[in-house]
Amino acid sequence: MRMFGVEEELLLVDASELEPVPWGWKVAQRHGPRPETGHEMTAEFQQEQLEIVYPPQLTLDDQLECLRVGRSWADDAASAFGARAVALATTPGAVTPHLVPNPRFQRIAEWTGITAVQQLTGGMHVHVDVASRAEAVAVLDRIRVWLPTLLALSSNSPFWNGSDTAFHSYRNQLWSRWPNTGPPDAFGSIESYDRQRESLLRSGVPLDEGMLYSDARLCDPHSTLEIRVTDVCLYATHAAVLAALIRALVETAARQWSAGAPPLQVETAVLRAWTWRASRCGLGRALVSPHTGFPGPAAEVVSELLEMVTPVLVEYGELEQVTGMVAEILRTGNGAQHQREAYVNAGDVHDVVAAALYATHEVSDKTPVNVGED
Repeated sequence: MRMFGVEEELLLVDASELEPVPWGWKVAQRHGPRPETGHEMTAEFQQEQLEIVYPPQLTLDDQLECLRVGRSWADDAASAFGARAVALATTPGAVTPHLVPNPRFQRIAEWTGITAVQQLTGGMHVHVDVASRAEAVAVLDRIRVWLPTLLALSSNSPFWNGSDTAFHSYRNQLWSRWPNTGPPDAFGSIESYDRQRESLLRSGVPLDEGMLYSDARLCDPHSTLEIRVTDVCLYATHAAVLAALIRALVETAARQWSAGAPPLQVETAVLRAWTWRASRCGLGRALVSPHTGFPGPAAEVVSELLEMVTPVLVEYGELEQVTGMVAEILRTGNGAQHQREAYVNAGDVHDVVAAALYATHEVSDKTPVNVGED
């Protein structure tokens, strides 16, 4: 089994007013790593956020417990400053973010202008171990067509600046304004991947390698493939199961490569359009099937993905947990749909934040009991 790890970007809000507060940098400075569990707390680009880096895990159950511990730790740390940590991928209300006083972030902000000024989004990044850089590129070529489906499952950002955007993942739209974002090309070899990376860096548009913001990329320092397309998930159960699904997809793609099976050929411009549809519609309407290139019911496209990775999920003993939770997400909605339900019930974005706080730190009453229950 491949090890897999998660990074989550959490929003900090005032504990009473539920408005974003700029304490992330100070909270991270006070806490940093947590040696007893392996979690790490770091500042993000804006002070209204914290990033929690979770230690790699081997099983879905351990991943879920790890996420719960990390979210609770972040919330406890924020409470010392009168704040709470919440898994929202955009801020439902209006906010003026405060840049973390970091020289690299300052250079990025000066270079990217209003894009940086308005940057306050929360993603979930999943790292999956790979045996080599060649394997990583081969896997990347084979999973890229499924990245829009993963985005739809994770979508958790319908509100921004006090308005319903009509998108399920408006985070994806905001993030797409940055250079070097979006679906990766099909490379075919590690040499091709490296040539593109070097050409982008020579252009001077990305100021460093960290600004190569593709939806999935090689992470050489950790010998992992990093999948970055997903929103931070409202529920820890959603996050853990989605991470397990991503790991199964990586393992399936690696086996396809070893068996000589070619990747599905989809042009990057077309894949970008599929991603836009997933960002706009989530699971509420059609997704594009990688096998046909045509829109189809979201549940059917998700089923295609599950069918492809089923042999790995069976081998890992995770089939029932993953398919059960994915079915639950399809039935009751992703984070975006849950946020909209909270807004309809109360008509105030503060109530959306309040509902999201409960979801972030409590097990949903809609969660099946067979998914990592204590």
